[in-house]
Amino acid sequence: MEEFTLNINKEEHKVSVDPETPLLWVLRDHLKLFGTKYGCGIGECAACTVHLDGESRKSCMIPIADVGTSKIMTIEGLKGEHPVQKAWLEGDVAQCGYCQPGQIMSAVALLNQNSNPSDDEIRDAMSGNLCRCGTYVRINKAIRAASEEINS
Repeated sequence: MEEFTLNINKEEHKVSVDPETPLLWVLRDHLKLFGTKYGCGIGECAACTVHLDGESRKSCMIPIADVGTSKIMTIEGLKGEHPVQKAWLEGDVAQCGYCQPGQIMSAVALLNQNSNPSDDEIRDAMSGNLCRCGTYVRINKAIRAASEEINS
């Protein structure tokens, strides 16, 4: 076990874990931040998406030892106030909801990098996020709505 100091949602957290422990399990098991979901554990579904220094990353694939001084943002860090979250609710995007934190975090990262993406850019940016319920059309509409709000 090693001790790590993490900057998560603008707060400092200390954890003592094996250096190979994936960030996902540190968030969920040690820090009780349950918004980040476990989907596949092999980086294929993106349910576990968080931001590392503003970039969308799959937390199941990141050993805690590789986090270093990166700033981590989880769905909890958005506090329900981001235009993407508002558009998600207004567009009634979620069906089962399990993948939605990862979808939202990927959408926020996209709009932080490109506040007015084309439909093709939205599809490309979101292509790594799987939704078992197939709400892709509503997801794309919500991202477009959030983009319009951000740019108004």
